[in-house]
Amino acid sequence: MSRQEQSSTNQDHEPEEYLELSAFKGKFDVTEFVGHASEKLIAESKADNGPFDPKPFIRSFEAAVDKLISVRKDVQAKTEQMEKSVRVAEREYSKKMAELTKGFEAVGNSFSGMESRMNEVSSTAIRIGDQLETVHVERQRAQAAYDLIDFYNQFSKGDTSRLDALRKEGRAGRRQVAVVLRRLNTVAKEVDLPNSDKTRENIEKYCEKFEKEMLNLFDRCYRKGDPKLMHHCAQTLLEFNGGTSCVQVYVNQHDFFINNVREAPAAVDTVLWRTIGDPNASSPKYEAGLTELFAEIRTTVDTEAQIVKAVFPNPPVVMQVFLQRVFAQSIQQHMEQLLHKGSDISDLAYLRVLQLVHIQASALVEDLKAHELPHTASRTPYEATEFRRSLAGSAPATSSAPSAAISTMLETAMEELFVPYTEGQRYMERETKSLTTLYASLLLNFSRYHQRTQKGKSSMFDRMVNQISAATNTTTAGGASTTSAQAAAALLRFGVINSDRSADKSPEEPVREEDGVLNVDVAEKMLKWHAEAIGRCVELSPQNDVPKNTSTLLRVLAEAIGTSYVDIALETAQVRIEAADTKTEPNMHPLTIVKCIDLICHLWQQYVNIALLPLASSSVTIRREMVMFNNQTVNRMETGANTLLQRITDAIINWLALQLTKQKRNDFKPRNDDLSFARVNTEPCVACCESLEKVRDTAKQNLSGKNLEVFLTEIGVAFHSLLLDHLRKFPVSATGGLMLAKDLKSYQDTISSFGIPALHERFEFIRQLGNVFLVRPEILKSYITEGYLGRIDSSLLKPYLSLRSDWGQFEKGFDSETLPETQGPGLRDRFARLSVMMKDLEGLKVDGLSMGALAMPTIPSGLTGSFSRQFGSSNGT
Repeated sequence: MSRQEQSSTNQDHEPEEYLELSAFKGKFDVTEFVGHASEKLIAESKADNGPFDPKPFIRSFEAAVDKLISVRKDVQAKTEQMEKSVRVAEREYSKKMAELTKGFEAVGNSFSGMESRMNEVSSTAIRIGDQLETVHVERQRAQAAYDLIDFYNQFSKGDTSRLDALRKEGRAGRRQVAVVLRRLNTVAKEVDLPNSDKTRENIEKYCEKFEKEMLNLFDRCYRKGDPKLMHHCAQTLLEFNGGTSCVQVYVNQHDFFINNVREAPAAVDTVLWRTIGDPNASSPKYEAGLTELFAEIRTTVDTEAQIVKAVFPNPPVVMQVFLQRVFAQSIQQHMEQLLHKGSDISDLAYLRVLQLVHIQASALVEDLKAHELPHTASRTPYEATEFRRSLAGSAPATSSAPSAAISTMLETAMEELFVPYTEGQRYMERETKSLTTLYASLLLNFSRYHQRTQKGKSSMFDRMVNQISAATNTTTAGGASTTSAQAAAALLRFGVINSDRSADKSPEEPVREEDGVLNVDVAEKMLKWHAEAIGRCVELSPQNDVPKNTSTLLRVLAEAIGTSYVDIALETAQVRIEAADTKTEPNMHPLTIVKCIDLICHLWQQYVNIALLPLASSSVTIRREMVMFNNQTVNRMETGANTLLQRITDAIINWLALQLTKQKRNDFKPRNDDLSFARVNTEPCVACCESLEKVRDTAKQNLSGKNLEVFLTEIGVAFHSLLLDHLRKFPVSATGGLMLAKDLKSYQDTISSFGIPALHERFEFIRQLGNVFLVRPEILKSYITEGYLGRIDSSLLKPYLSLRSDWGQFEKGFDSETLPETQGPGLRDRFARLSVMMKDLEGLKVDGLSMGALAMPTIPSGLTGSFSRQFGSSNGT
């Protein structure tokens, strides 16, 4: 037998676990099954060095298949047997479920019948209970009426022994006595029988005695710290007469109100009072005495909320009385002391104190709202009605939502605390007066400087003084109107008017040049003060009044910055320009004013758009009015700046024209001497170039963007017109043509440094025009027809050509023909403006005021557009 046959025979007798039924339970993998069946045969085949023999594999797989067929038969037999068992079990289960369902239906029917019978019995029991309750109530009423009549009869006889005995029975007896006395007191007021007055008097005396006894007991318990007995006394007095007297005793004898009765604040915040009147210092947020008081209030309320809740049957109402006393006595007294002290310093100090108290009081109210106490229902209908009636004068009406009673009361108390200072126009009048006074004080030296500059002329300063006088002569917070003498004294004290306007001729402080300079820092300071006032306005004004008050304060700011600051500076600058000597070089300082106005307008627009207009968003009408007023204010400042630039431009052009008039008749027809050739430029050229360079440097320092471009363009265009007329006045020799060319090149170089492309072409034309005095006569005709000058009509050049010293030699042969046909229409169109400019030259006048058709366009229209584009204000916000 071979080795493989022997191995196969041994394998047939080995246990085949992978063919057992348990091997097929769970997840079955065919690959794994085949691997198990052939694993050993593969190993043996690899170990045999001979050729592959498939017979062992065939025999092994055949045996495995036979085994699997046998296993499948066994499984199939077991499956059939189990299916039969399942069918039998299902039949039995269905039968049992049917029997149980019948049983449940029978039980359900029994319960339904029982429920119906119980409903019938309960309905009968309810009717009987209602009848018994009615009988019981009627019996109680009859018994109470009987007892009440009996007690009344005893009082008519002066006998109170029964009530005295009942009162000595302890807490339940005292509460019963309270109810009886309340009823007796009500009956005694309605009964009209013989001796009823005496009986009523006896009852009232006894009631007073009982109330005093209960209050004394409550006071003793309060001092001993017995909350349970205090609660009994409070409940008894609540059922007796509403419990008002008990609450008043509790509040009036509280240590907080006794200890806080002071003639002056315990703590003095020296740092606060030293800086509160300084508008440049930050507005204070805390005051030492007020902070200490509010801290004590928070601690006290934390403690009292627990005591009141444990002692009184109606904690919310008692807490309302306590908190009202806190606001009406402690907080109000301290607040009045602070406001009085602030009022003695200044209106600003007064307003800052008012805002400080409002901020801290608002925070206190929000903290106290957390102590909202639960509402406790009354034991009797009388209790709620009588208690509300007794406290009607001191406590707010009961809210429809009892859980918010304290919150509602706190908001009302907060509002009532500030009503005397903010109702009507009191707050806004004081805020307006404070701002007006601060601005007048800030601009005092500025206004005095410009007043002296404009002395003898009805200026804007006088209008400002009149407006401030009117603002000062308003109704004060106390309701009394100041007299004209008091108004003048106030203006003098704040520095709005000087001493020569008053009866006292005391010497003034000397004004300095820097006092009258427009400064952006001053405008920033004014905006900062105004922003603080706006913050107070939002804090202290009712929500519906914020847009209106914001609009009012915007007008105050516009009056200060626009009228009293910018307009005055513009007016003074224009007066100085008008009064300046035209024979002296114009001062470029007004351009710094234009720069300052540019920055101020930018700050103004940013401030109004970001800080003020959003506050008026709730009122479309007021917001629209504010936008219109803002545009008018900015436009007024822009127009003033444009007018000032127009005056500056006129002065510069007049000065340049004056320099050109100094040109000597023979400057361009010199003698052939060394001195003439050594000179680089003529004196008028040097003077004009120096002036233009000064204008350029000053303009670039103070203007920017479109403002700079328009201003330099207008200067360049006007100077170009002056030169065109200037060149027609002087004869030019061949040697003088060199001098003229040097001058024109200097003019061109200076204007080129402006950096304005629109001017390059104009002055290139001027330079080319000057070259007609340099070219030889034989090429002159080709120069003016083929070169740069060929783009305009040659006939327009005759006034200039006639100034050549050799003009008479070739005048007759000069053919004034038009442009050659070779010149395309495109070039004609491109330089049509130059041709028109040359034609208009015939009517040119240079007298400093009228410069004919070549004069520069009106500056205000051009600069207004540039200002509007830069500031973004002319088209609205």
